Amino acid sequence: MRKALIILMAAALLGMVACSTHTHIVGTGGQGSDVQIARQWYAIFGLVELNEVDTNAMASGATDYTITTEQTFVDGLITCFTSAITISCRSVEVTK
Repeated sequence: MRKALIILMAAALLGMVACSTHTHIVGTGGQGSDVQIARQWYAIFGLVELNEVDTNAMASGATDYTITTEQTFVDGLITCFTSAITISCRSVEVTK
């Protein structure tokens, strides 16, 4: 019974990873398929930002683009291994 509960809780946690997506549309939004992806790292359960992702540089002068910040499945897997030292990550995607 305990093993089934642990498996159920792990599946629920993995299912919640996709629920944290933020999308910002600049201008008319990304019209093409040019995508730049970077990973944002945090410490102390998201309280301290470890690196800065420059979305303006990722857009490289475009006036119409879409910024999507989300915790992907891969980010969730990375966080599973790094959460013991309170490090987590999110993916930042810029579509032009």
